[in-house]
Amino acid sequence: MGSREIQSPEGGLETPTILNGNSDSIHRKKLGIYFFESDDRRTAFGRGYTGGTTPVNIHGKPIADLSKTGGWIAAFFIFGNEMAERMAYFGLSVNMVAYMFYVMHRPFSSSSNAVNTFLGISQASSVLGGFLADAYLGRYWTIAIFTTIYLVGLIGITLCATMSIFTPNQDHCDQISLLLGLCEPAKRWQMTYLYTVLYVTAFGAAGIRPCVSSFGADQFDERSKDYKSLLDRFFNFFYLSVTIGAILAFTAVVYIQIKHGWGSAFGSLAIAMGISNLVFFIGTPLYRHRLPGGSPLTRVAQVLVAAFRKRNASFSSSELVGLYEVPGTQSAIRGSGKIAHTDDFRCLDKAALQLKEDGPNQSPWRLCTVTQVEEVKILLKLIPIPACTIMLSVILTEYLTLSVQQAYTLNTHMGHLKLPVTCMPVFPGLSVFLLLSLYYSTFVPLSRRITGHPHGASQLQRIGIGLLVSILSVGWAGIFERYRRNYAIKHEYEAIFLTPMPNLSAYWLLIQYCLIGIAEVFCIVGSLEFLYEEAPDAMKSIGSAYAALAGGLGCFVASILNSIIKSVTGNPGKMQPSWLSQNINTGKFDYFYWLLTVLSVINFFAFLYLAQRYKYRDNHNFEMGKQDVNNKKKPSQLVAK
Repeated sequence: MGSREIQSPEGGLETPTILNGNSDSIHRKKLGIYFFESDDRRTAFGRGYTGGTTPVNIHGKPIADLSKTGGWIAAFFIFGNEMAERMAYFGLSVNMVAYMFYVMHRPFSSSSNAVNTFLGISQASSVLGGFLADAYLGRYWTIAIFTTIYLVGLIGITLCATMSIFTPNQDHCDQISLLLGLCEPAKRWQMTYLYTVLYVTAFGAAGIRPCVSSFGADQFDERSKDYKSLLDRFFNFFYLSVTIGAILAFTAVVYIQIKHGWGSAFGSLAIAMGISNLVFFIGTPLYRHRLPGGSPLTRVAQVLVAAFRKRNASFSSSELVGLYEVPGTQSAIRGSGKIAHTDDFRCLDKAALQLKEDGPNQSPWRLCTVTQVEEVKILLKLIPIPACTIMLSVILTEYLTLSVQQAYTLNTHMGHLKLPVTCMPVFPGLSVFLLLSLYYSTFVPLSRRITGHPHGASQLQRIGIGLLVSILSVGWAGIFERYRRNYAIKHEYEAIFLTPMPNLSAYWLLIQYCLIGIAEVFCIVGSLEFLYEEAPDAMKSIGSAYAALAGGLGCFVASILNSIIKSVTGNPGKMQPSWLSQNINTGKFDYFYWLLTVLSVINFFAFLYLAQRYKYRDNHNFEMGKQDVNNKKKPSQLVAK
């Protein structure tokens, strides 16, 4: 087989970088060595693949007429699946705590932790779904399999709420008995069954959460001049569908529960998921697919092992031939285009070092392509950004339980209409819905004048705005909770914490709800778009899974934080209640909110530092293009062998 060497420019390349809308030329040092391209390892992962952006049909064949597939019509079939999943997710999160307390006779604290664990598993397990989608199944089949598992879990929960055999005896169990813990507790096997079907449902989300947004984005043509704008609008509409699902969970499902009972409420979630599955499968002929690129974890492991094996090799060694890459514009990784070399994580470059002692057909566990190494670099560089959104997930998780406890002590009447306490979390959803509706007509034009950015704000700027607004939300929550608790003590409601105070409206909670809704729009939508665009071609689902993983870790952090606060601040021997006492009027929820505020401020400044140092991949693409031009202009640098 023939081979050739492409010399990396000795003097460095001038590449424009965009910072805050300004373009500056900077010099970046390049390896003054040769990039070695060989035909011998063209089949390192099967064969060479172009671009990684060529869509195929469900059978893996190229689509002859793209105009008949993809686009907004296909995306709307996909939206329904996410809407139903989020309807079930929020429907269970807001109702399951009350179900465990009132029906299964579990204390609020253990019920909250169980639900937090459910929320955490449903999001953290997204890494598994993303891996399977990118490695073996593809996004379509991953969604199809896991959405069926999700439906099975919902049916199991419905049976638990419908059949009396799965619940403890409800006789002689009034509100006083509940408060005093005198009701018959659920048997161990009954709780085991409930936890099993609950966590099966959570596991079903593993293949939905990371794949639906990526699969929807796959329906748009990357070669279109309007691709960036379409993608921006897609992720906003995607989150709008998430919001509609949440609103339905906090209104329609709560109404069904009040009027027709728990079985009907959970059954409505199962029916909605069943309908969405049917709609998703009906849209199958319209979908554009991406070929799975093989195991991304294997490729990551190969880079780490190869770099470790050559850890003592020097970039200036006389034994050095160059950095290894397959020739032309093709990539050795299925479903991926070539990625230009960067100077980050230089230690990993050793995995691609071609030494004279290396034969022509070296194992990928000893010699990796530049593209494979750059994939690992990108995954590492992406980690800090979604990690900074964990704190927002902690706040959202705490609101789902703590703010409901607050609402139980407040007057929820709106004129002559009394809203159920479990309906209160609908207001963040309404604020999200309103903001997304006005986003392009109001926010984008105004912010464009300030930032000069065509979309109003960059993805990282939007994440930063969301984190900042979340600080305002949790800060206000602390202020209002202090006022609410003092009011309860002053008016002798300290002991009766499930009795609403008629002269203190629950609608003061709307301020923190609306602020956290605004934070969600900017932070989570910006994060989804950022991760999809920045992730390597063959790891889009893994990139999207980062966002879900951050959400899941936020749920686990919330549970761990709650346990620490209870153990540190409470002293049962001295009859000293913890900050998170079941009796909210004797607890110190305001102190807890202030703690979250301090942690959020620290997290925000950490994000500012990391975001300022991050470089978008667009610069690398430009640089590769410029290098190609330079190579064409300087044929003397091409040395045939």
